[in-house]
Amino acid sequence: MIFNETRLEGVWLIGLDKREDSRGAFARTFCKTEFAAHGLETEYVQANMGSNVDVGTVRGMHYQKAPHAEVKIIRCIAGAIFDVVVDVREGSPTYLHWFGAELSAENGLMMYVPRGFAHGYQSLSAGSTSFYMVSDFYAPGSEGGFRHDDPVVGIDWPVPATGLSAKDLAWPLLKGAKA
Repeated sequence: MIFNETRLEGVWLIGLDKREDSRGAFARTFCKTEFAAHGLETEYVQANMGSNVDVGTVRGMHYQKAPHAEVKIIRCIAGAIFDVVVDVREGSPTYLHWFGAELSAENGLMMYVPRGFAHGYQSLSAGSTSFYMVSDFYAPGSEGGFRHDDPVVGIDWPVPATGLSAKDLAWPLLKGAKA
């Protein structure tokens, strides 16, 4: 695997180190030893999958608060998504800053999202499918979130946002938050 740090401390883009031959390709997508060597979480309790029918569909922005804060590893296994993380750690020098990257079945990238970051993504192709692993079980009482179009954060989504759930549209705006 190829580990690339991003401008947000603790957030990584991880690429595949493919071995190719006449049969096709092989690549490791997770290795406890390699993750530990980079100081990353190595224990995951759940794996989830999400698919999107239409281009533009946005899911997010979500996070879980302590004591159920979670680490996520997200990969797109069909089509393409624009994956976004936002630092929600009050007191952090990058509080409410965001980072986004295209993850696709073609580029094989995955995003490592540490505790204290909100996560969301937008479908860039019809039928996009994401697969992600999480380090803690979903705990409804610890759930947090904010709107995908919050002006305090100012995420620059690549295409117009569509297909938002009622729950995602109901998240509050971050009025008065310090960027």
